[in-house]
Amino acid sequence: MKHLLVLFFVLPLISVGQTFQTLDTIKAPATYENVYSRAIASDSLSSSFVIFIKKEVKKHKHLEHSEHIYVLEGEGDMLLGDKMIRIKKGDVLFVPQNTPHYLKVTSKEPVKVLSIQSPYFDGKDRVFIE
Repeated sequence: MKHLLVLFFVLPLISVGQTFQTLDTIKAPATYENVYSRAIASDSLSSSFVIFIKKEVKKHKHLEHSEHIYVLEGEGDMLLGDKMIRIKKGDVLFVPQNTPHYLKVTSKEPVKVLSIQSPYFDGKDRVFIE
């Protein structure tokens, strides 16, 4: 009976695939062209990335993905659907699937964001728009 009680209390604490990240310690490499993306966690339901953007992200949409974006550093002008918005540190955005969006960085420092996409994102569901 003692062993069952220990398992009852210990098993809920064990979970495969859990991660812990301190986002302010994630840095971009010393040199990168325009966009640097670092995957931090994923499963079949979602993918999380820290993304650094020096100049811009070209206009695109995701046919099968929605995306949450949390701005960690920097500022920029972002098209979200048919609205142009100014983004800055602390802003949270939701980009529904099939919504055109792009970013033009306006700060001297790169924009750094936490991007959470659902379902799992492997980079293939990005349709660029002219």
